[in-house]
Amino acid sequence: MASHCGSGKRWRAVKMILMLLFLIPMAAGRNIIFAQKLKLEVQQQLKLFNKPALKSIKSPDGDIIDCVHINHQPAFDHPFFKNHTIQMRPSFHPEGRLFHESKVSSKSKPTQLWHLNGRCPEGTIPVRRTKEDDLLRASSVRSYGRKKHVSVPQPRSAQPDLINQGGHQHAIVYVEGDKFYGAKATINVWKPQIQEPNEFSLSQIWILGGSFGEDLNSIEAGWQVSPDLYGDNNSRLFTYWTSDAYQATGCYNLLCSGFIQINNQIAMGASIYPVSGFGASQYDISILVWKDPKEGNWWMQFGNEHVLGYWPAFLFSYLADSASMIEWGGEVVNSDPDGQHTSTQMGSGHFPGEGFGRASYFKNIQIVDGSNNLRPPKDIGTFTEQPNCYDVQNRKSGDNWGNYFYYGGPGRNPNCP
Repeated sequence: MASHCGSGKRWRAVKMILMLLFLIPMAAGRNIIFAQKLKLEVQQQLKLFNKPALKSIKSPDGDIIDCVHINHQPAFDHPFFKNHTIQMRPSFHPEGRLFHESKVSSKSKPTQLWHLNGRCPEGTIPVRRTKEDDLLRASSVRSYGRKKHVSVPQPRSAQPDLINQGGHQHAIVYVEGDKFYGAKATINVWKPQIQEPNEFSLSQIWILGGSFGEDLNSIEAGWQVSPDLYGDNNSRLFTYWTSDAYQATGCYNLLCSGFIQINNQIAMGASIYPVSGFGASQYDISILVWKDPKEGNWWMQFGNEHVLGYWPAFLFSYLADSASMIEWGGEVVNSDPDGQHTSTQMGSGHFPGEGFGRASYFKNIQIVDGSNNLRPPKDIGTFTEQPNCYDVQNRKSGDNWGNYFYYGGPGRNPNCP
């Protein structure tokens, strides 16, 4: 009996070993197949993103900037753009007060780091080359360059139970209750510290249409630090758009069909240089987004001389007519590492009460009205989910700062555990 029992145990052990010997190669085989599929998907996506270049420039930060023929840019991959004729200049430019730049605020205007090593020729546009590592950092190859759902600050929904919904926190000023046809701001550029690679910190303008439900239209432009998207902690110029609340449409920069670039000097997603220092020189960038009254396209201008390109009106539903809300300010992702608030900084990483040279600012904020005029916004509201983490202070001056505000903060601190 004992012998029979012993042989039964040995047989079960043998069966277990045979099963393991069978399953291990199967698992290894599946891993090899998965790796091959992933490699093929990455190669296909890189081919889609990276168009043939007439010239390539190696930036000091490791970026490769490809000078791509203007007619071969990523926008034209979409069937809607098949017979699209590029509008090489806006029909109309907004009229209004032009602020003289303060000699106090900045010694010189920042440019882009890749300019140190070259420029793109006429007839091309500069495109930041996407690398294999960029795609492999994303949650999936297809999701690279796209925001996750719930990303726009909703000033009227700041109930405690909605704080940190989706991990996004904001410190903004906003206007609503009218039809808006564009917005402008001069934005102080810093290099905030990011705690976790999947977090980001940005400062931008939001141009919004529709509800905050499934049909939100948004055009966004500013600067951001996003290790997940770019693989480093540099401050970079960026844009974003969506016509369905970040679900299926839209992307950052030129990472899908949408924005049509006409400018050969400025690269979307490229590093801004130099950036501001605490108690040192301050640097800022001016961004203007407006709707061409004749063609209906939404145009973007960087600085006083660089008209970058446009989002065609047919990309949108509500924004095909006008915007219903404009927001200016900062946003961070708080992933609650170790159950605590992130120490990812917004703006300079200092609270607005510290003022110039220490806190980050937006100045000369303006809207474009129905007569295509730039004017100061009326009835400005402010919004932040947790002012002990990130805050905003709206101000107005009679000099060349116009309507302005300080914003930002350090994230985790004794009052923001």
